[in-house]
Amino acid sequence: MIHPLDDLPRRAILSGSEFEERIGYARAVVDGDRVHVSGTTGFDYTTMTISDDVVEQAEQCLRNIGSALAEAGCTFADVVRVRYLLPDRADFEPCWPVLRRCFGEVRPAATMMVCGLADPRMRIEIEVDARRPATAGRPASSVSPPSE
Repeated sequence: MIHPLDDLPRRAILSGSEFEERIGYARAVVDGDRVHVSGTTGFDYTTMTISDDVVEQAEQCLRNIGSALAEAGCTFADVVRVRYLLPDRADFEPCWPVLRRCFGEVRPAATMMVCGLADPRMRIEIEVDARRPATAGRPASSVSPPSE
């Protein structure tokens, strides 16, 4: 069966992060009905600042991801896979309430990994994969990123 979005070209979504240009990647890539959002940290890309607090970083990660998903025509309700990357496993549990607000009803496949991140200020990085809806007229999701 051919999906209505299969003939759409691959397109990159950029957030304006200086890292995208310096390293050579996109915040997200839309490929047909698939959306792949790169590992996203807690940087506020408009000011290039990052909080010291891991929960605030998780909230900013989700705002950044939510913007990329929206530009791709998705919401958090369309996320099928999420990966959490943290240098310190003890930082994961404090983030659970924030993560649950976005993913608690969606229930994507999920993995948490302990690993080093590119900048010592980064305490969490989140990566998601989503599937774009085939119809634009589907009901809006109640799942949204944390507010400012």
